[in-house]
Amino acid sequence: MNFNKCERCGCFFATDNSTCPSCSTKDNIEMNTLKNYIINNSISEDITTNVSAISNDTRITVKNLNRFLDNKSFASGIETIIKNNNTKINL
Repeated sequence: MNFNKCERCGCFFATDNSTCPSCSTKDNIEMNTLKNYIINNSISEDITTNVSAISNDTRITVKNLNRFLDNKSFASGIETIIKNNNTKINL
């Protein structure tokens, strides 16, 4: 276990995660919000060019959206959702 600084709030904590336990819960909620947004809205362009619009619509900060999209396992899950919706997207 390491002593880390939370990527979301900046607090120090002891764990192997990149976010503290409190922020991990918030991240999970926002990741689900983003997944639902992509499922329910037609995203036909590169998602990284639409981050500001997605942020406005979902109330997820641009910083957190970029963190989520930089997370390889989350991004691959998003790609799967989009492929299942027959929408083209580049991450």
